[in-house]
Amino acid sequence: DSAQLMTNFFNLVTRAKAEDLLLAYHDRSDGGLFVTLAEMCFAGRCGAQIDLGRFNSSQHDLAILFNEELGAVVQVREKDLARLLELADSCALEDCITVLGKVVAADDISISRHDQIIMSDTRTNLQRIWSATSYQMQAIRDNSDCALEEYDRILDAGDRGLHAELGFDPDADICAPYLNLQEQPKVAVLREQGVNGQIEMAAAFDRAGFHSIDLHMTDLIEGRASLDQFNVLVACGGFSYGDVLGAGGGWAKSVLFNDGLRQQFQTFFERETSLSLGVCNGCQMMSLLQDLIPGAGNWPKFVRNRSEQFEGRLVMTAISDSQSVLLSGMQGSRFPIAVAHGEGLADFSDSSQQHALSKSGQVAMRYVDSSGEPTETYPANPNGSPGGITGVTTIDGRVTIMMPHPERVFRTVQNSWYPDSWQEDAPSMRMFRNARAWLN
Repeated sequence: DSAQLMTNFFNLVTRAKAEDLLLAYHDRSDGGLFVTLAEMCFAGRCGAQIDLGRFNSSQHDLAILFNEELGAVVQVREKDLARLLELADSCALEDCITVLGKVVAADDISISRHDQIIMSDTRTNLQRIWSATSYQMQAIRDNSDCALEEYDRILDAGDRGLHAELGFDPDADICAPYLNLQEQPKVAVLREQGVNGQIEMAAAFDRAGFHSIDLHMTDLIEGRASLDQFNVLVACGGFSYGDVLGAGGGWAKSVLFNDGLRQQFQTFFERETSLSLGVCNGCQMMSLLQDLIPGAGNWPKFVRNRSEQFEGRLVMTAISDSQSVLLSGMQGSRFPIAVAHGEGLADFSDSSQQHALSKSGQVAMRYVDSSGEPTETYPANPNGSPGGITGVTTIDGRVTIMMPHPERVFRTVQNSWYPDSWQEDAPSMRMFRNARAWLN
C-alpha cells in the first residue's frame, strides 16, 4: 500500500541490474511464491533448495507460499549476495528482503522450514502438472500428436534448448573489400499484395553493401521495371493474397499465367550471373516456379503445418552441405532462427523425390533437435517437414529458398536469445554477405 516502497524497490532493481548482480527475476503474482519459484526452475531446467526459516514465525507456511501480494524473486551469485543486501539496506528495504535458498543442478525442488520438509518433488513432475491443462487444451485445438510431443519434451532431461555452434565468425565482413566500389549491386526486393517482410530484407542486403530497390509485382506487370536491371532477386515473406489460393499460390500464378512475366522470370533464373532467394511466402511462391528455375526439379511444395496452427518462434537449424551460394562457408553450423508461417511443411510427391533432392546435395537447411540431429518432432520442427528439411537450393546453388526468416535476425539484438559471445552481427548476416562476395 506504500508508493514509496514501490519506488524503493524500483531503485533497488535498477541499481542491481546496473551492477550486473541479477541472474534471474520473476515477480510474485498468480500462485504466489511457490509458483514463482517453480516457474523459475522450469525456465532454467534446474532444481532449488528453499528454506522458509527466515520468515516470521507467526506466518503460516501456506500464507508464505501462496499469498499473491506484491513481491519478486531474484537470483544472484553467492559472491554477490552481500552486495545485494547492502543495496537493499541503502534503499530502505532491509526489512523487505529475505534469502530463500539456492539453485541446484539436480532435478529436485524442496521446500523446508526449521529442518522440516514441507514439500519435495522433481522439477520434471511439477512442470508436467503445471503444463497439463495447457496440453489438454492444445490436444483438442491443434494436432494432438504435436501437443503430446511438446508435452513429452519436458521429460527430456538432456534437452539443451536453444544454442549455437558456429564454424565461422559472424562478425567477419567477407565483403568488406567490395564496399568501397562505386557500383553497388542492385537487389530487387520483390513483394506482392499481402507481403510484409520487405523492410527487414532491404535492411539486411543494404548492410551487406547492396542497393536495395523496392519492387512490386505491378511494376513488372506494367513495365515500369524489368528483372534484367537487377543482380539479385529476393521474394519476401508475408501472406500474398491472404494465402487463399494456397501459400504463395496466387503470387506464383500471377507469373505463370502471364506470358511476359513468365519469360522474364525464366530469363532471370537462367542468367548465370544472377542470384535468387525466397523466404517464407517467397519460398512457397518460388517452389511453385520450379519449372522456370534450372536445377529445381526435385523441390517440394509447401503445405499446411502438421500442427494445424500458425507457428511463430525461434527454432534450431543446421546448415547442410550444399552448393548454395548464400550458405557458403556455413555448412555444419547450428544456430536459432525465426520462423513465422502456417504452411511450411515440405511436401514431396513421393519418397523418391525427397531422396533425389538429398542425394544431389540440394538440401540446404534442416530443423534439428538439441543434439544437432535432423528432427520431425514438434516443436523443434514447427511444421513436420520430413527429415527436418526447411531450405533447398538448385544444383548450381544460385537459387535458394527457405521457410525461416534470416532477415529478421541478422543483427544480434534482433534475437530474443543469443550467446554472450555474439557481438554486433548474428549468423544469418553471413548469407547476405555471401551474396555480395559471390557477385565479385
